[in-house]
Amino acid sequence: MIEKRDKGAFYLEGSKEIGVLLTHGFTGSPAEVRPLGEFLNQQGYTVYAPLLAGHGTCVEDMEQTNWQDWWKSVELGYEKLKVEGCREIIACGLSMGGILSLKVAINYPLKAVISMCAPIYLSDRRAYFMSVLKYFRRFHKKSERYNGAPSREISGYLATPLACVPSLIELIKQVKPLLGHIEVPALIMQAEQDLTVRPASGSYIYEHIGSYRKQYITYEKSGHIITIDKEREKVFKDIHDFIKRLDQ
Repeated sequence: MIEKRDKGAFYLEGSKEIGVLLTHGFTGSPAEVRPLGEFLNQQGYTVYAPLLAGHGTCVEDMEQTNWQDWWKSVELGYEKLKVEGCREIIACGLSMGGILSLKVAINYPLKAVISMCAPIYLSDRRAYFMSVLKYFRRFHKKSERYNGAPSREISGYLATPLACVPSLIELIKQVKPLLGHIEVPALIMQAEQDLTVRPASGSYIYEHIGSYRKQYITYEKSGHIITIDKEREKVFKDIHDFIKRLDQ
C-alpha cells in the first residue's frame, strides 16, 4: 500500500529567531514541500506551510478561486508566524509559491526570500490563451514528469482547472515589474529539466530583483518539483547554507 502524505497545512515549532513561511505551488499541496520543511525544522527553524485556498480538496474547489484567494492564504501564514513569536521571517516558495513569496518580499518585512522554480515564463504557450480555451474545456490532465520523486510524496491535483490559469498569469504580471523593489537577500533556484516553467524564468528573476545580496543556483537533473526530485538533498543543503550566511 502506498503511503499518502497529508495534504494539509503544517506547523513545525523550532527557534523563534527565524520562522520560515513555506508555500507550495499551483494545484499542489504542502506535502510537496514537507520534506524541506522537516529538514529546516531539524536545523532548528520554526516552519509553517499554509494550504492555499482551493487546494488540498478537489480540483472543482480550486476552480472557484483566484490569485487574490491564494495570496490571502499566504498573508495569513505570515501573520501566524508573527503571532507565534517569530522575530524574523524568511519567505520560501515553490513554483507559484515562489511568485507568492516574492510578493511577500514586496509587501512585508522579511529577513530573506527564496524562490524555487518560480514562473515568469510558462512552458506551455497555450496557457496564455486560457481566457478563451476555458470556455471549451474545464480541466487539463497533467503530464509533468517527477524524476526520482517517490510517488507517495506527490499529493497535488492530477488536473489543472483552466479557469485558474489566467489568474496565475495575472499574479505573475503583478509581481514581475516590482522585482526591483525587493531589497532583502534572495536565493533564486531553478531546475533545468523543468517542464512547467521555462528555465529562463530563474535567470530573469535573478537579473531583475533589486536585492544587493542575491544568489542563483540551477539543478541540471531536476524537474519542476525540486523539493522531491533527484537533487533534493542538494536543494536542502543550499537553502540551509544560504540561511546560515545571512548574519555573516
